[in-house]
Formats: sequence, C-alpha cells, structure tokens
Amino acid sequence: MSEREQAKQIIDQLPEYKIGNLLLFLKGMQFDDDIEDDLYCQKLYEDYLNDPDPEKDEGITLEELAAREGIEL
Repeated sequence: MSEREQAKQIIDQLPEYKIGNLLLFLKGMQFDDDIEDDLYCQKLYEDYLNDPDPEKDEGITLEELAAREGIEL
C-alpha cells in the first residue's frame, strides 16, 4: 500500500470533528512550501543584485543561445 493510500485510510478512520484540524494542518504545510519558495526566489534575486560580475546584465539573442547549445532554429 502506498503512503498516499495509507494516509487516505487513516483520514477515513478519523472522526468528523478532527477533519477540520487536519485540513488546517495540511493547508499550513502548503503555506510553508509557498513561503520557502518565495524565500528561495528572494535569495536568488539578492544574489544576482550583489553579484560583482560586470557582465551580469549583458544578454544574448535567442539565435546566439541556440548556436551555443547546438540547436538549429
């Protein structure tokens, strides 16, 4: 039996009055994941801003990228 199936089986055995608390817990876990994603993105952004490389703002065309990666457009 998979972990998802085991979790569903446990949920099915819970009394109705506990389902609301479980739902709040599960939504909290999802909220935590969203916060972690936001913090990770913020860190990437700050790392970019603090990068001393003078060429960090230079871009290349799609064609240049494709050629560098060996992709024919």
